[in-house]
Amino acid sequence: MEFGVNFFPVVDPERKSAAQYYDESLRLVELAESLGYEHVQIVEHYGSPYGGYSPDPVAFLSAAAARTSRIRLATGAVIAAFTHPVKLAASLAMLDNLSHGRLDVGFGRAFLPDEFEAFGVPIEQSRARFEEGIAACVALWSGERTVFEGAVHRFGPFTGYPRPYQQPHPPVFVASASSPESCAAAGRAGHHLQVVPSVTTRQGLRDMIEGYRQARAEAGHPGAGRIQVKYTCYLSEDRGLALADARAQEGNYVARMAEAVSSWAHTRSSQYPGYEKFADKARSYDFDRALADGKVLAGTVPEVREQVARIAEEYGPDLCLSLQFNPGHLPYERAARAMELFAGQVAPAFARPSAAVPQPAAAAV
Repeated sequence: MEFGVNFFPVVDPERKSAAQYYDESLRLVELAESLGYEHVQIVEHYGSPYGGYSPDPVAFLSAAAARTSRIRLATGAVIAAFTHPVKLAASLAMLDNLSHGRLDVGFGRAFLPDEFEAFGVPIEQSRARFEEGIAACVALWSGERTVFEGAVHRFGPFTGYPRPYQQPHPPVFVASASSPESCAAAGRAGHHLQVVPSVTTRQGLRDMIEGYRQARAEAGHPGAGRIQVKYTCYLSEDRGLALADARAQEGNYVARMAEAVSSWAHTRSSQYPGYEKFADKARSYDFDRALADGKVLAGTVPEVREQVARIAEEYGPDLCLSLQFNPGHLPYERAARAMELFAGQVAPAFARPSAAVPQPAAAAV
């Protein structure tokens, strides 16, 4: 099992400025590399405290690339619906070169009606823009004088520059919140997978991961594929402090998410069946139940180690857990200490016999 660090800024500007959040997060990026974490990743959201401090994953990861030399840099995820694929492919290829081939590209669909409205993008085009965005980026990275004819995007012949450092292109991940069908489609396409257990049941997560593995194997793609599962982690020598932080910060996350998804109360889309119930689900959140159900990691070293062991038993030991240590307004010092404790006292219990960081393909010269 491998472990990375993810950033999802659910931050109220009145309590922590953007500059402070970025400064603290980049310090944690440097710490993550020094402690041997496999990757850092960040989301893409707009216009609210629910992720709004991260409108541009490429900008943040470029700053991270300048401060590191080994750790992989993952988008978790870029929203293809909101950027033309010619621009998106070029920006990501530039980051791949700046980092000398350390980029992993996660693509997501987006799910907040307010974001679609802000960009003037019809929410009914969500899946088409997502699928075309991935296909167009891969085509631009891999070929020359690319001609693309989709339902939404049409361009070419056009050659994308710069060419990616990794050949033929950076690893592609597909982010899925709760859909086994999306996970199976990612497996059939030979992509990797990013999933979030907080918005589905344990059985739902098992179905998503098993569906991905089965579809990938049936399609004949080599290897098992890389699966990143995202958890928030509150870890301290002081159990009371860890649980108090977890309760407060998870409450902040749920409150901000409920605000962000409130527009589903008057929005319906065939692309997102059942999402009109999202706000009610957020408001019914119970921290103790979430902890018992394995949707969040919290406690002392032995407790978190046991929680990770249960994840490995339920979903397989070949996962990469992407851990958020600085959610909401948690002080930097407590996030840094949690990262140190996890790397030093939890992760070694799950080390692979010959664990190795994936090595990117060198650019052609």
